[in-house]
Amino acid sequence: MLAVNEYFEGQVKSISFAGADKPASVGVMEVGEYEFGTAAPEVMQVISGALTVMLPGQSEWQTFNAGQQFDVIGNAKFQVKVETQTAYLCIYG
Repeated sequence: MLAVNEYFEGQVKSISFAGADKPASVGVMEVGEYEFGTAAPEVMQVISGALTVMLPGQSEWQTFNAGQQFDVIGNAKFQVKVETQTAYLCIYG
């Protein structure tokens, strides 16, 4: 079953689905700055555009472009800067 999610007054939208091995969501972020929280570990794959992120425990921003991915630990918060509309795939667990 698909579930549509909307965050930050519609600036981030995603569709959750049951992935092949783990739950996942695919979505788009508008230009802006956001803070997300995780319940479980996540793998974020950038499909189009770029995400500049401050990962938990890090002191420097890192930019991930289309075709790249990064891991986020569970039960944590991370910040994201988006300079161009960006699509992503997030795999949970």
